[in-house]
Order: sequence, then structure tokens, then C-alpha cells
Amino acid sequence: MTSDIAAILAIDGIATGAVYALVAIGTVLIFTVTRVIFIPFGDIAAFTALTLAALDAKRFPGTGALVVILACLATLIEIVSLLRNGERRLVPRALFFYLALPLAVVGLAWLTMRAEPPLAIRLVLALMLITPISPLLDRIVFRPIADGTVLLLLTVSVALHFALVGLGLLFFGPEGVRTEPLTSLSTEFAGVLISGQTMLIVIAALVFSGLLYLFFDFTLVGKSLRATAVNRTGSRLMGIRPARAGTIAYLLGSLMAGVSGILIAPVNTIFYDSGFLLGLKAFVGAIVGGMTSYPGAAIGAVGVGILESFASFESSALKDVIVFSLLIPILIWRSLASLHSEEEIEE
Repeated sequence: MTSDIAAILAIDGIATGAVYALVAIGTVLIFTVTRVIFIPFGDIAAFTALTLAALDAKRFPGTGALVVILACLATLIEIVSLLRNGERRLVPRALFFYLALPLAVVGLAWLTMRAEPPLAIRLVLALMLITPISPLLDRIVFRPIADGTVLLLLTVSVALHFALVGLGLLFFGPEGVRTEPLTSLSTEFAGVLISGQTMLIVIAALVFSGLLYLFFDFTLVGKSLRATAVNRTGSRLMGIRPARAGTIAYLLGSLMAGVSGILIAPVNTIFYDSGFLLGLKAFVGAIVGGMTSYPGAAIGAVGVGILESFASFESSALKDVIVFSLLIPILIWRSLASLHSEEEIEE
């Protein structure tokens, strides 16, 4: 391996790691607020890439039908819950948030597609269609068991992943897709050619990380999410609703998954089941941060991307084995380094 090859592999690894970083940060965000290890995070990213590919082909994506089905289920579950608790006055609000808004998004996307919009509008449409999925899944699947153990939530999350894979095959088909690069620009640095897509991926990761920092430190909603992550009981006593905080976390997570899918679609062929490996590799990075630290998760994810890049050069067939083998020493290290509180032990 020459220095030029090493530089190329490092740049490619940083770009891939930047995508993993977005997924890892979103995974940590959802986990800290809701205690759910959201395994389908990678599936949401893959669905975004498939959605954008369908829009590029001037076809209305299956994401619209998926959102409609999930919205109807979530609305039915919410209304039944409200009626059981004697809160009929909140039914119109539930109809607005769980049914009217998602259907309005799908309708707007359908009407816009008839005008053959440019790329920028198609990107916005893909994000609009994908963003409601995670909050709707939260209402259907996780909120009824929100007080369950972390192990139960993890088991349900794994089951949900397999369900989404089946739905992905149904709504998107078995064909793989790869979208056009978002930019054709390129530059040369230290004798190494860097594509504009690579620079865009890294810049997007940095921008979103910075926006998250500003959101959590300088907005009331962000501080409410942080309070819920630190102490759910205490935040509830202060008037913060964990269910609402969870919905916001899923919205942000879904948006980050959508951005990840858009960024990775031009450089990787995406299938309906490609999200699992994407989410799992990001999960390895998230574990580096102990599932609580955003900077730690981002650094770990970039490290995973660089390791995968060099591993694919040495042995393409064993690159995934090398990456996932990191789980063992990382889990041992986190177990020995972490301090377990009495509250965690009781759970």
C-alpha cells in the first residue's frame, strides 16, 4: 500500500464515516430520550434513497402508501387510547396530527410530482415523505410499551426492522438503485482528487452536528429533550411530557436518517434491505460513545468508516467481519468503564 492509496482510502473512509455519524447521532438521540435502540434507523435511510430514486424516475414512490397506512393505524390507536382514558376532547387534535398532517404531506408531494420538479424540490419531497415514518412507528409500536425494559424495547425494535424489510420489498421492489451525484464538482488536495459528493457528505455531517449542538444548548425544546434524557421522572415533574419529547426525537432522527439516505444513495447501490448493515455499522460507532455522547458517537462512526475502507482494500470479503469484530472489545471496555447507577440496576 502506497501513501497515495492510503490517502484515497482515508478520504473515502471519512466520507463513509460521516454518513455513519449522522445515523449514529440519530440513534443516540432516540435512545437517550426514549430508551429505544431504534434498529430500523438504517431502514429509514434506505427508504429515503429508494424514494429519491423513484422521484428521479418520475414515479410516485411507495413511501406515500406506507405513510398513509401508518397514519391510519396510528390515528386508530391514538383515538382508542383517548376514548379509554375519557379524553374525547383530544380526539380532534389526534386526527389533525396523526392523520391530517401526514395525508397533507403525501398529497402535497403527489401534486408537486405532476409538475416534474427540479432536483432541489425532489430532495425536499423525499425528506417530507420520510420524516413522518419514525413518529408514526413510535405511536404504533413503542409508545404502548414505553414503560417496558430496555431489553423488551430492543426485541420489539428488531422485530420492527424485519417487518419494515418486508414492507420495503412490497412497496419498493427488489431492484437496487443509485441516484445521480448531487454535484459534479471536484478538487485536488495534496495530490489526491476529492469528489464534490465526498465534500458534500462531510460538510452535511458537520453542519447537522453543529445545528444539533445549537438546538440542544440554545432552544427550550432542545433543553426539554436533554432533561428527558437525563431524568425522565424529574422532567415529568417539571411539566415535560416524555411522549411529546419522544415524538420530537423521532422526528429529528427521521430527518437525519433521510439526509443520510440522500447522501449515500449516489455512492452506494441501495436495496430495500440495505439499511440493516448501515444502521448496524453506525451502531458500532454509537457504542463508542456509550450510547450517550454525541461527539463520542460521531468520532466512533468516522473511525468505523475509516476501518471499513482500509479493510475493504485488504480483504473485501472480510470487511464486515473486521468491522463488527470491534463490538467485542468495545462492549468489554464500555462495561468495565461505565458506572452503573442503582436506578439502572433496578430496571
